[in-house]
Formats: sequence, structure tokens, C-alpha cells
Amino acid sequence: MISYRELRLLELEVLRASYRDGQQTLDVHQLISLNVDQSYGIEIEEFPAQIAQVALWLMDHQMNLRVSEEFGLYFARIPLKSTPLVVHGNALRLDWNSVLPAERCGFLLGNPPFVGAKFMDDAQREDSRAVFTGIDNAGLLDFVAAWYVKATQYLQPVPRAGVDLGLPRCAFVSTNSITQGEQVGVLWGWMLAQGVRIHFAHRTFSWTNEAKGKAAVHCVIIGFGLDDRPGKTIYEYEHIKGEPLAVAANNINPYLVDAPDVVLPRRSRPIGAAPKIGIGNKPIDDGNYLFSTEERDAFITKEPGSAKWFRRWLGSDEFLNGYERWCLWLGDCPPAELRAMPEAMKRVQAVKTFRLASISPPTRKLAQTPTRFHVENMPDQSYLVMSEVSSERRLFIPFGFEQPPTLCSNLVRIAPEATLYHLGVLSSTMHNAWVRYTCGRLKSDFRYSKDIVYNNYPWPDLSANAAAGSPAHKAKVAIEAAAQGVLDARAQFQQGDKPASLADLYDPLTMPPALFKAHQKLDAAVDAAYALCGGKKAWKNDAERVAFLFKLYQRITSLLPANKTKSRKRAKLAV
Repeated sequence: MISYRELRLLELEVLRASYRDGQQTLDVHQLISLNVDQSYGIEIEEFPAQIAQVALWLMDHQMNLRVSEEFGLYFARIPLKSTPLVVHGNALRLDWNSVLPAERCGFLLGNPPFVGAKFMDDAQREDSRAVFTGIDNAGLLDFVAAWYVKATQYLQPVPRAGVDLGLPRCAFVSTNSITQGEQVGVLWGWMLAQGVRIHFAHRTFSWTNEAKGKAAVHCVIIGFGLDDRPGKTIYEYEHIKGEPLAVAANNINPYLVDAPDVVLPRRSRPIGAAPKIGIGNKPIDDGNYLFSTEERDAFITKEPGSAKWFRRWLGSDEFLNGYERWCLWLGDCPPAELRAMPEAMKRVQAVKTFRLASISPPTRKLAQTPTRFHVENMPDQSYLVMSEVSSERRLFIPFGFEQPPTLCSNLVRIAPEATLYHLGVLSSTMHNAWVRYTCGRLKSDFRYSKDIVYNNYPWPDLSANAAAGSPAHKAKVAIEAAAQGVLDARAQFQQGDKPASLADLYDPLTMPPALFKAHQKLDAAVDAAYALCGGKKAWKNDAERVAFLFKLYQRITSLLPANKTKSRKRAKLAV
């Protein structure tokens, strides 16, 4: 109904422009080309399917009154002779050609249902599974992706000898998840292989409509087809509730960036000279080994011998908000000493009982070693730490260094071999722009992926063996100095009676000017390093930065050896 109204308004603008010189017409009916019988739809519920037809007639009548007011001539379509066709059926099960043959279709529009891959019910899962046949890892895709696949199949041209019918175009409103994280490689890898090209796109905005109780959803709009068209446009939003700004683009890739058509695969190692990162420790202990400071002190009072086995515990929340938690690490405790601590033994027994009760065979197997963790990652040197999830409000994702014997949870990423240089590049606007465009989301927060975001990140090519005084060496030294400047600026506010947490320091409303200036200096140093790789000295916005990074990514990966495909049997053995 809304689409029909907007089309009629566009038509009215054309007519207004055509007759602005005062030219009159005796029959306004001849001027109007749009009618409700040009609209075709599919609706899964019967009553809304009937209501949709009535609503279109009502909208047609309202727009006819607008035409009458514009031209001073009465215009009405009574009796009703034209009827919209709204089919009552399941759009994922129907052959769309049975509703409207593709060769007769000009535009395909829709606002498909928003349901996350993990939240589909059994019926939705069965419907989407039927559509996703032949697409690898389709279980990662949200429900809305099924409409993209159906549309791509529908748009495939039907050969007709000697007749060039053109190709219909499609545009869908969708959750922005299909342009982020793992879903891009699964959905758009397949779509690009079918010949799909994106013609226009609205980047993430907050969904609004004219209904009551409207959902709070972050959306994109993607217009696409099987032909490549000039004059592509990306609509940018300064903030998600703002107005769109049209920006011309040479090409629009699946991340909605003016860059080559690239989809980032899952990688087990970085594409550049960067340290590997991994998760921290995963106890699977039902909380028996984790304590607040008060709980730790009370436990030590009852079991004094346990004091030396407590180690500071750092998860995502603790890292960002700066409060203390503790872990009772008994994995290295000698058996005789452990048996002499009855309170600790109770905790070990509780962990064993919890693991044995699990429905997961690997977890039940872990019950055989109840003092050990499921995943253990305990560096013996200084290591880089970052939270797996970070607020989208922050200009910079906070990174930091930690020292042993602190233990990290599996909710943070750690890199034992990282240096000040790596902290500097990862803390820069350049890397944060990459994150904003490529990572998945938890609600609206960034969910930093090792395999997609970090391992595919194109680092500046600064050779580790660059001679002292060379441009590459100077660029690296400058980044290290600027990174230390960021740490020093933080330290000013992390002391005293009320030390600031990283969440305080990186809140856009409370970020200290000294820290912001330190990040500006770091950005200048990192941008200078990328200038040695063909980048600019100054960037207008994130989109410009990411477009360059995608080109750099393409250049770097074109030099990498091809991935060897393992046989299915060998892959299972490797797992």
C-alpha cells in the first residue's frame, strides 16, 4: 500500500512538471498510467491477504482525489474494474512465476520477516532449508536471506528467441546482519556466483514505519539485479536515526562499501605479519572456581591454604568496567596439598558432578580431570587483551596489556606475542573502521571475530627487517611511540580513589580530551604507515578507509598460496 502511494506521488510529480506551463487536458484519465492491477503480492495469512486488496483500493481512491485537486478535474475509478492480485500462500514454498511470470515483472519489492538464524521456529527452519538447498553453511543465515535466494532464482532470465525483455530489479528491506560477519560469505558468496550485482544500498538505519508498536530493528535496504548498471548509489547515515546522504559509487560490495566484490572467508591465521589471537580460558565449572573479592576473602578465612592458588580473573565485563574477580586455579596444585584443603575438595567435587550431568559427551569426559579447564590459555609473558563484545557507541575498541598470573576468560581475546606496534594499529581509526563494516553484531554491539575480522585485516606492509632510518622503520617507531602515548594518557585517569575504567574512558561523552588527542596522534601515525602502501594522508570518513582496505586486502590475498581442500574423510580425522 505504501509502495503504491509513493509510486503515485512520483507519477504526480512527473505530471506536474509536464503541465507546469498551464497546459490543460480534457481527460485526466489518459494521464494516469498506474493502477492497482499492476501490483502482485504473496501473503501467508488469509485475512491480511484480503485486507491488502481493500487497502490498495482505498489508497488508489485517496491518490485519485489528489489528482483531482491538482488538475481541477474530477477523477475516480468507479465502478472498480481493476483488482490487485494478492495470493494467499507461503512465499518460500510458492513458485513466484505462478503469481507473476518473471518476464512480465519490472520491480520486486519486499520487507521480509526478521528472524535470526538461531531464533527460527521449526516451520521457518524447514521453509528456509528448502530454499537454501546447495548453499554451504546455510544454517548461519537469518530467515530474511531466504527471500534473497528466492529472488535471485526468480530473476534468472528466461530465454525467448529474438526478444530482449530486460531483467527485473529487486529491492528488500532487511536486517543489517546479512551484510556483517559470517553471513556475508555464505549468502553473498552464492549470490555473486549467480551474477548478482548491487545497484543501490542504504547502510544501517533504525527501522521506522507507520504502524503502532513498531519493532526497534537496525536495517539496510539493498537494491540488486543480474545486470551491472552505472550510477550506483550508497545512502550513508551520520547516525542510525538520521536522514540519508546519497553518495555515488563505482561498485557496491556485499559489505555495502564502494570497493571490489570481496567476501571475507574464515581464516585460521592472519593474512599479514600479525600475532595469532585466541580466546582465554573456558572453565565449564558452573561458577565453582570463580569468586568476587568478598567471596574469595571469606573462602580463604575458612581455607587458609587456598590463598596462593587464587589468581585474578579477567572477563569482558571485568576488563571494561575495572572490577575484580578471582579464580581458584587448582590445575597445578599437588594432590597431597589439594586433599589437605577440604573446602577446595568440595569445589572440585561440585565441578565433577556438574560435568557428569551434562548432555554433552565432551563435557562428561572432562569430569575425569575436574581441576582442569575445558580450554586453557595461560601466557607466561605480557599479552594483549581485548573484549570480544564492545559497544557500537565507542569510537575505539579498547585494547590493553595484562601480565601473568592474571587469567582471562573465554569472553576476551588475547595475543601473547603482541607488541606496542600491534596495539597501536588495532587501536587506530583505520582498524576500527574495518571492524564497524565487517564484524558481526550482538544486538547492536560489535562482536569481534578472530577468523573473519582479525585474520582478514590487511596490515600495513612494514617489513620487520626494514633498515633503521628507512620510511617503514620510521613509521613503525612512530606507531609504537603513539601507542605508548595512548597508554600513558589512560594511566592519568586510572589512579587515585576513583580510578576510571576503560568503559569510562571510552564513553564518547566522558572520554578525556588528553586521551582523545593521544588517539589522534596514533591515527596520524597509522595513516602515515598506510600511505606507504598507497593510502591517503587524510580520509573523509570510514567508508573511504574501508574501500582502501578492501583493495589492499585484494592485493595481499592475491599473492597468498591457494587453500588446499581436504577430503571430507581427512577433515573429519583432523577434527
